[in-house]
Amino acid sequence: MSTDHPPTPRSGTLRQQARQFWLGRAPRERQLIVVMAVVVAALVVWLIAVQPALHTLRVAPAELDQLDLQLQQMQIAALESETLRSASPVPPAQATEALRAASERLGTKAKLSLQGDRATLTFTGLQFESLRTWLGEARRAARARPVEAQLLKSAGGYSGSISLTLAGSS
Repeated sequence: MSTDHPPTPRSGTLRQQARQFWLGRAPRERQLIVVMAVVVAALVVWLIAVQPALHTLRVAPAELDQLDLQLQQMQIAALESETLRSASPVPPAQATEALRAASERLGTKAKLSLQGDRATLTFTGLQFESLRTWLGEARRAARARPVEAQLLKSAGGYSGSISLTLAGSS
């Protein structure tokens, strides 16, 4: 693109006015204007380029650590899932006995009911760790799969029910 066009009269007068303004200033005033322009330019560069980059550098390590932790948890869950999938089924009587034994460890806060190939644990005021341990034991020892859960969290722990399908059933 060539710009061989003569300047428009308006742009020429603006340039002349700017030049007259500049030349009409004392050397000290011109120096202050240049310093202010440099400061404003530095501020713009800081706000647009430097500050966001520094923020990213500050936040990135913590975010990467959090993502690494999530990846490890997902890999552990995938490995556990694969292990459970490849585990051989247990006989129904053994699965029932394993669920009963796991449920008895919860004490009076939980009640297990069995109906055919389904088991339902109803509980009140159960702590998360106890519930997690019970569910893990039900999955490993009885090869039971959770199919439905209704949980309500309160100050005293969790209340609700978990329904399981015993291994060997679809």
